[in-house]
Amino acid sequence: MQYLSKISGIGGLLDKTPESFIVNEITENGTILESGRAYTADELGMKQDESGKFAIFVLQKYQWNTIQALQTVGRRLGRGVKSVGYAGLKDRQSTSTQLASLFGADSKKLAELKAKDITINGAWQSSKGVEMGELLGNSFSVKIKDCNHTERVDEIVKELDGKFPNYFDGQRFGARLNNSRVGVKIMQGDIEGAAIEFLTATSNERNEDAVNARKQLAQNMDFAEALGYFPGYLKLERTVLYYLSKEGRDFAKAMRSIPRGISIMFIHAVEALVFNCALEMMVKEENFKDAKLHCGLNFYGFPDATRVSEEAAALPILPLIGYETKEGHISEYEEEVLDKLGIKPADFKISSMPELSMRGAYRPALSTFKDFSSTEAEGSVNVRFSLPSGSYATVFIGEIIKGESLDMHMVEPRLKPA
Repeated sequence: MQYLSKISGIGGLLDKTPESFIVNEITENGTILESGRAYTADELGMKQDESGKFAIFVLQKYQWNTIQALQTVGRRLGRGVKSVGYAGLKDRQSTSTQLASLFGADSKKLAELKAKDITINGAWQSSKGVEMGELLGNSFSVKIKDCNHTERVDEIVKELDGKFPNYFDGQRFGARLNNSRVGVKIMQGDIEGAAIEFLTATSNERNEDAVNARKQLAQNMDFAEALGYFPGYLKLERTVLYYLSKEGRDFAKAMRSIPRGISIMFIHAVEALVFNCALEMMVKEENFKDAKLHCGLNFYGFPDATRVSEEAAALPILPLIGYETKEGHISEYEEEVLDKLGIKPADFKISSMPELSMRGAYRPALSTFKDFSSTEAEGSVNVRFSLPSGSYATVFIGEIIKGESLDMHMVEPRLKPA
């Protein structure tokens, strides 16, 4: 990906151990939830209701992903996974603090909960639970290890002047970086091709057993036989293979066996691919004026993408293209990417799998960062900063490190220079 800063990076790697990667949620009233501190509803600008059916709580966790931590909390209080609520997901390899809720739970019992590497930093009753997106962003404290020229950190940050390219990072494209390839085939109506790509692609596959299994299937296309040698941990692939072996090669039905929450990521990856490639060209040409849309900043200084306008404002906006995206809002860069992929906005309305259709949305082309500070140590540097919800710490850190970055041609080989 193309960097905004022209100053050479410091090199090194992001230390993704829980002790060195700390994530604290920023609530809607601008409070940064600090580790080890108890909070009340009043402090967070929330209403307490003793007769409410929701228990709101501040969850601090160490080396847990958000869903697994909340499932554990729910089980301890006799509640299922559908009872939990959260504003945003936090990485497993971190120490993180965030708001959450549990329907039908007693906040007093919740406050007394004991679980390994989970702490409840305040709990109260409410008539409303916590919902996805109800946060301003996240505050990070991270360590960059094995780096050189740490004196360049402040120069780079000064040059960025509070902004950085708002790319999606690699996780959006899947472990094999082929989610978008599957997604494009689905959008083109080639469900068989999508299934074969999902089952057999070996690019960026790390496990030797999985590589061998995928290659063997690609050679003989015997789905029933593949059930005998596909590794057990490839649960989704094995489910698709099961349907293909039992349902007479009904590829649409087989792909529908993947939970929608996962299969929708194939289409999200296409959105992200178009966005990233268009943004990369804009950054390279330093041409943000081609963006047809803009947004201002909220009270905290983060992008306010809820108010998108064609009038000039603080930050350029690019659409996450869907079937309802207005033609006049699509930049020439996005048009070029869509053409190279062989798709158009109308293709995001997927007749063969309508449950995966995407209307479209908006995303700032440039994001903002706040509260930056750094502390040097021998061969490493510790940095603190705050980012809005939806922006990636890994992308921001990339501007400082300038190490190996995501090559969008690895994500979709058809995207080759003209």
